[in-house]
This record gives sequence, C-alpha cells and structure tokens, in this order.
Amino acid sequence: MIRRNLFSSLVILPFLLTGPALAADAELQECLTLAEAQPDAALERAAGWQARGGGTPARLCHALALFHRGDFAEAGRHLEDIATELGQKDPRAGAAVLGRAGWAWLRAGDSARAERLYTAALERQPGDADLLVDRAIARAEGERYWDAIDDLNAVLAKDPARADAWLYRAAAHKALSNTRQALADVAQALELKPGDPEALLLRGNVKALAGDAKGARDDWKLVERVAPDSGPARVARGNLAGLERSGGAK
Repeated sequence: MIRRNLFSSLVILPFLLTGPALAADAELQECLTLAEAQPDAALERAAGWQARGGGTPARLCHALALFHRGDFAEAGRHLEDIATELGQKDPRAGAAVLGRAGWAWLRAGDSARAERLYTAALERQPGDADLLVDRAIARAEGERYWDAIDDLNAVLAKDPARADAWLYRAAAHKALSNTRQALADVAQALELKPGDPEALLLRGNVKALAGDAKGARDDWKLVERVAPDSGPARVARGNLAGLERSGGAK
C-alpha cells in the first residue's frame, strides 16, 4: 500500500504560479521565497501588501505562506478561490493554481478533494503530464491504485523518460502485490536515474514483499551507502533493524 511518507519524499513540487505577469513580479518572487523560508514573516508581508492593494499576487503569497507553515487546509481554500478568479482570465494560470490547491489538500489528508481539483485542472490543461502525475498520487493516497496506474500509463506513453512516473507506478503495483511488474518499473526508474535512493529503497521493499530477504537487505544496505544522511537511508536502517530482529537473511 502506498503511504504518504513514500509519495511525500518522492514528490517535490515547485510552488510557483506559471502565469507570466505574476512570475515577472519581483515582489511576488521575494514574497514566495520568504514564504518558504519564514512563513510567519511572509504572512505579515502579504497582509501589508494586500492593504496596499497587492491584489492576486499578495493573496497568492498569503496562501503559500499558510502552506509552508503547515496550514494546508486553509491554504487549499485560499488557492481554490484564487484559481477561480484567475481561471476566468487565463485557463492555464487557473489550472496551475488548482494544481497547487490539490497538493495542499493532499497534504491536509483529503485525497478525494485533491483528486477533484486535479481533474478540474486537467479539464483546463488536458494531458498535462505533471497534473496527471499529481492526480495519480492523490488516487493512490485514496487506495485507487488502478486509477493511479491509468494516469501514469498516460504520462509514460507520452514521455517514457520520466523516472518519477516509473517509480510511482512501481509503488502502485507494489501496493497491489504485483511484485514482478513493480520490479520491472523500478528497474526502468533506476536505468533513467542510477543510484536513486528512493528507487533503491522501493526495490528493497518490493523484494521483501516477494520473500527475497537477502535481496531486500542488499538494496537497503546500498541505500545507506549512496545516501547515508537521507530520508530513504533512515527508512532503510529501520527496515534492516526489523529484518535482523526477525532473523532474516544475512
């Protein structure tokens, strides 16, 4: 089963609006940078900016500061409102913000609402690969693994060089206990991104599920070697400790 810690560690979304007029706004860029590093300070700056008539860019900074502070549901509501406003003028910008709102709701634990927002974004930007990947994540969070696989199949049909899509599909197949296909998909991910600790960790997890304790141990040890200070390495160490306690392969 795909859990949030897997997808949260794999997915890094740039939380920037793609609309050219907003992207060119220096104050917005400064506020977004501040929102990521110091969200409380960014909230104060966004409030002052809104008081000075900052409009949509100020509201966007406010919403993203809430996101980075961990107020995901509130951020999601604000981003939905902004997306509605922007979408009337620029469907592409509206789709971009809907996607960010979907990610906020996913972080808030509401995968169904996140999926609806990604679907609405895809209606405005049909076939967008990033939105399809994001919706696949939301669907997997809701344990709708075959629907997630459908989205990832569509992405890979267009761009077979996307290592992240191979890895997400491997994780979905693992959740369905399709270990042979999961191993094939993670092999594709590693071919595109050799030594990736997330892929190595997942490969070890799939091998463990398939009953290959020695192979799992080898992969988890490899994660420790290639990325000793990473999140995947911490998970791998926990897996190895559990394997040793259970008397697994040496």
